[in-house]
Amino acid sequence: MEENLHINKERFLGFADVYDSARPKCPEKVKEIIVKHLGKNPSFVVDLGCGTGLSTTIWSEISDKVIGIEPSPDMIKIAREKLASLDNVYFISAFSDNTGLENSCIDIITCSQSFHWMNPESTLNEVSRILKKGGIFAVYDCDWPPVCNLEAELEYNKLFEKINKIESTHPDVKDKFIRWNKNNNLSNIKNSENFRYTREIVFSKTEICTAQRFIAIALSQGGLQAIIKANIDELNIRIRTLEIGFFLY
Repeated sequence: MEENLHINKERFLGFADVYDSARPKCPEKVKEIIVKHLGKNPSFVVDLGCGTGLSTTIWSEISDKVIGIEPSPDMIKIAREKLASLDNVYFISAFSDNTGLENSCIDIITCSQSFHWMNPESTLNEVSRILKKGGIFAVYDCDWPPVCNLEAELEYNKLFEKINKIESTHPDVKDKFIRWNKNNNLSNIKNSENFRYTREIVFSKTEICTAQRFIAIALSQGGLQAIIKANIDELNIRIRTLEIGFFLY
């Protein structure tokens, strides 16, 4: 399984700048809900699979210490550069199931747009080990594409249907990653029996989405990047159609 995690690590090389500029930031509502359930401001927060720190930074204002854990060197480099001025935020290059942190030391552990790239069994065991009694583990994600424009959304879905097909059949990208089903996140957490209470909460967040950002969101997806890096030409027309679809409608 460790080998598969290293394969996933390689998947996110080479486009961290696009990822950082395109992906949505963590909604403040997430922080509000988690703190309300914790019953106090946290003293120690860990953000697993933190990427470029988009979800890490929101905790710096209310927690004494925040650690982002990320295996991708490209992602963590940007996170460290962006948040260098925050003296209570640190980053560790590690995998989610081997953090190196002490037992029962964390108030809140989060996974933003990342849990489906982690082995749920070993990650949940590690979360249980380092989380304080009464602590909170929160997994949050967003739906793609963002709600913005009918024709652009249709073209986005067509593009990623093609990507999924290529990833499952083309020898240059097939079996180059392992991804767990997001729809099983809640059941995996519940079935681990490590938590006395689990639930799902759905809410919305609004951000500005220009044509350029919409296209960048597509380019921030590891599947599309893997196909581009493999020089597979089958997507060129679809990508161009996505660009035209957004600009014309």
